[in-house]
Amino acid sequence: MTTAPATPPTWPGKRLGLPESGPRSIARLGRRLGAIAIDWGIAVVLSVVFFQYNPVAMQLIFLGMQILLTVGINASAGHLVLGMRLQRIEGGRLGVVKPIIRAVLLTLLIPAMIWDQDQRGLHDRAVGTILLRR
Repeated sequence: MTTAPATPPTWPGKRLGLPESGPRSIARLGRRLGAIAIDWGIAVVLSVVFFQYNPVAMQLIFLGMQILLTVGINASAGHLVLGMRLQRIEGGRLGVVKPIIRAVLLTLLIPAMIWDQDQRGLHDRAVGTILLRR
């Protein structure tokens, strides 16, 4: 008995029932990189202004912004600017624990640079979240 090889989905999020583009589609790499650059830039500026560019302060500012904003409004500052939001893969409220774990993993950067066929970083897969366009 032969089986046909599995064909990869034609766009990220197809196997999750998400549209190819527009609202509720997977936020693509360029948008995500732009958002993290915005968030990182804000952390750098705040670190320079208040802590004479202390690298530890910068990391803590970035971490704090990620936690506070994703818990509060399901998006970081960069996500808001570029039209994205964070959501649980199965729907419902994010809660508090998932955004905290996600933010810590994102601050480590390595999990964010490894993603699956739906362009979900390891930090999102670990906590069951997905970054979508608004």
